[in-house]
Formats: sequence, structure tokens, C-alpha cells
Amino acid sequence: MKENKRKIIGFLSVFALMCAIAPTIVRAAEEGEALPAVYATMWALLPPIVAIALALITKEVYSSLFVGIVVGALLYSNFNFEGAVLHTFNGGLIAVLTDAYNMGILIFLVLLGTMVALMNKAGGSAAFGRWAGEHIKSRVGAQLATILLGVLIFIDDYFNCLTVGSVMRPVTDKHNVSRAKLAYLIDATAAPVCIIAPISSWAAAVSGFVEGEDGLALFVSAIPYNFYAILTIVMMVGMVLLKVEFGSMATHESNAKNGDLYTTPDRPYANIQAEEKPDSKGTVLDLVIPIICLVACCVIGMIYTGGFFSGESFVSAFSNSDASVGLALGSFFGLLITVALYLFRKVLKFKECMDCLADGFKAMVPAILILTFAWTLKAMTDSLGAKDFVAGVVQSSAGSLMSFLPAVVFLIGCFLAFATGTSWGTFGILIPIVVAVFQNTNHTLMIISISACMAGAVCGDHCSPISDTTIMASAGAQCNHVNHVSTQLPYAIIAAAVSFVSYIIAGFVQNAWICLPIAIILMLAVLFLLKNVHSQNMD
Repeated sequence: MKENKRKIIGFLSVFALMCAIAPTIVRAAEEGEALPAVYATMWALLPPIVAIALALITKEVYSSLFVGIVVGALLYSNFNFEGAVLHTFNGGLIAVLTDAYNMGILIFLVLLGTMVALMNKAGGSAAFGRWAGEHIKSRVGAQLATILLGVLIFIDDYFNCLTVGSVMRPVTDKHNVSRAKLAYLIDATAAPVCIIAPISSWAAAVSGFVEGEDGLALFVSAIPYNFYAILTIVMMVGMVLLKVEFGSMATHESNAKNGDLYTTPDRPYANIQAEEKPDSKGTVLDLVIPIICLVACCVIGMIYTGGFFSGESFVSAFSNSDASVGLALGSFFGLLITVALYLFRKVLKFKECMDCLADGFKAMVPAILILTFAWTLKAMTDSLGAKDFVAGVVQSSAGSLMSFLPAVVFLIGCFLAFATGTSWGTFGILIPIVVAVFQNTNHTLMIISISACMAGAVCGDHCSPISDTTIMASAGAQCNHVNHVSTQLPYAIIAAAVSFVSYIIAGFVQNAWICLPIAIILMLAVLFLLKNVHSQNMD
């Protein structure tokens, strides 16, 4: 405790010094210009760095994110108190909560939380847990089943995180898999799977950032070069089969085997799950049918927003879809079908179904709070010109580092997504730059660099405590958020290191069918090395 206090005091002292000298070392704003003095400088990345550092030091997310937001507002207003307060709310919290896309995601979260509460109260989740307990006999089987379900739900990462979590929690709990490990399995099959699935909201987003090219064709061509996504899946399956853990995850798994699924005393989701009725008539179908209907409705909702019913092809409609509206519509109709099913089967009464609305909302409050603060923090970095600063760095280094550029783009993507907590924002910044650098020069290197950008964005998003996908994975697993981040980080760093080496090789070889096998062999070699080290430590 004293050590943590010393770290916090030291960090705040350094930060106070930086704030004091900031006006004297950053470039001055031009006279009459509305931009802040630190616009498009390294200082634009200070707010997320402060938030992430405080979260890792204090193990408390809400206040850390809010401090990061305040730092951004102070920098934006040139340390004017009134301007900082106004920017925190008008340009931050109020702006992100009135954004149509963000509000659609929040509605989706509440509706999905309501469906989870309904399935729990109807007894569907418990029935599935009993069924799975009869067919899944080991911890390895429970983890592999979680991975398989995560791979199958490739439509959208938000939908993946919450659905896999609600379905597999009873199974992994029964086999004493820690909540931290469940959160990792969910997170590692969310964005990494979506980014290599041609029919997903992510493919649609990436395709939209590529101007002057066939975005979907480029996306498909880039899949074999998406080393981080592929290697994360290889590593995840390998770790489960080899039964090896390391870092703080090893502590969580060891405690889980002895009955403690959480390890830490902070259990924010432990008491909010709706309880099953004692006389429940729920069966496995009361979970399976709502999930299938939810998937179908979300797919229909997404292609509807893309113009499928106005004559567009399925692929084109998915590419042009609005994930926020599509998921909100899909979850709404999925909820209606679920309520109708339970009323028809007399599993729940109408009043009990309506009570689940409040239960579902309460279950999602932690995720909604963190998401709102994370979106606001991103708004702060956007207002400080973070994307312009990164664009300048990439363009200035492109000329002399052509063969190394995929590896460089990967690192920049990692850092930017980690600092801002957004993959899609990173795509929007880096992909147009990569296309501009390589267009009409080296098409293969352009594809590799686009893939490196996507891989780096997913990696940074995977590691970042302020990433919406990471937040959703914590919510889906009902795991303490900081526990999830701290246990996942060493695994993500190893996959990132192997990916970085693979991108250096790819920049020179420029052949997917040579580079991908080399990358997988490197990943497997690292896993067996970890297995040997683990065995020696056990001895």
C-alpha cells in the first residue's frame, strides 16, 4: 500500500511539473487561431497516457479516466479554468452521449443485458450449464468450447463479448476457470476474429477507409498478413492445450482451481446477476432459441441499414452497414421474440419480463460508465490533434524505410490504439496514409502495410484498459476490469513481439504463403519455450 502511494505521489509530481513547464516548451498557437497551443504535438497523447498510468497504478478505472479527461480539457483550453470545464462537458461528456452512434451502442448494451437477465431468470442459462456440464468434462474442454463459440460469433466484437460471456460463464465457473482467463478468451476471440472475417462490422469499417481502391478486396487480400490476429488465436489455443499460464494470470488460475474465481476482493458484477426462479421450467432451448434469434436479427438489422432491402447485394449491404443502428434494431427485435417465447411457454410472467429491463440496465452500468469516459477521453485526444501528429510521423518516415514500414506501421498502430482505446479510429488515421504512400508504386507492400495497420490497431485495442472491446470483455466475463487488463497484457505483448518480427520478414519477402507459416512456427516455438520454463519452475 505504501509503495503504491509513493508511486502515485511520484507520478503526480512529475505530471504537475510537466503541466507547469508545458506552456514554455510547446509551440505557440498562431494569433487568432482557435486551436490549442499543443495541437498536433506529442502532448496530444498525454491525456490517455495519464489515464492508463493512473489506472494501472491505482487499480481504479473511473477516477483515472476522469483525470485523463480533465488533463485533455486543460491542454485544450490552454489551462483556462472556465474553458476546461466547458470542454469537459460540452466537447466531451455531453457530446459523446448525444452522438447517434454511441447512443445506439448504449441501447444495444442495455437490451443485451436485459436478454441475459431474462435467460438467467427463465432458467435457460442454468439449463445450458447443466447440459454443458454433462458433455464438457474438463477445464480444457470448457476453454476450447469458449474459444469455438467466440470464433463462430464473428459478426461484431461487442456482440461477441457479451454473448459468449453470458453463455459460457456457467460452464467455465463449473470447471473452475478464473474470470480473468474467461475475459482473456472472450477478448482474444472478439476483435482478432472480427478483423479477419470478411463479413463483419470491422470489414465494413476498414473498407470504408480505403479511398480509390476496392476496399473489400484489399481487406480479403490482407487477411493472411494479419499476423497479430492469427497468432493470438494460435497462442490462445496453444496455451489451453499445453496447460501453461504465466504472469499474474497464473495466480488467478491457481486460485480458481481452489475455488476462488476472482482472486481480488473487488467483484463488481458478483451480486447483480438475475437469479433463476426456484420453480423454473427453463430448458436449454430457452437459451439457444433467443441466442439464434438475436444473431439472426442483428444480421438482418445490419444489412437493413446497408440497403439490402433496397436492392444492394448482401456483401455490399454489409460493407455499407451502420453497426450501431443495426445492432440496436437487432437486439430490440431479439428481445421481443424472447419475451414472446417465454410468455408463450409460461416460463415467465409479463411482470417478471419487464423487471428484467431494470436488471439488465443495472448489469451494464459499469460497462456504460467506463465506455462513456473512454469515449470522452478519445474526444479530448481528437480535439488536441492526435491524428494529425501521428500522420506527420508516418509520412516523414515513409521514404527511407519502405521495407521496414509494415513493422513501423504496426508499432505506431499499437501505440495509437493503446493510447486512444480505439481500433476504428486508428484505421481511419493510418490506412489513408498507407494507401497514399504505396498507391501506384508497390501494391503488395501496400496490402502488407494495411494489414499491419489493422493488426497494430487490434493489438493496441487488445492491451488498452480504455478500449471499448476490453471493457466489453470484462463485462461479458463479469470480471474486475483492471484484473482483466493486467492478466491479459503479458499474453498480448508476446503475440505482438512475434508479429513485429513477422512484419519485418514480410516487408522483405512479400509473400503471404511463406511469411504466415514462418510466423506460426515462431509462435509455436515461443509457446513450447514457455512450456519448458513453466515445467522447470514447477520442478
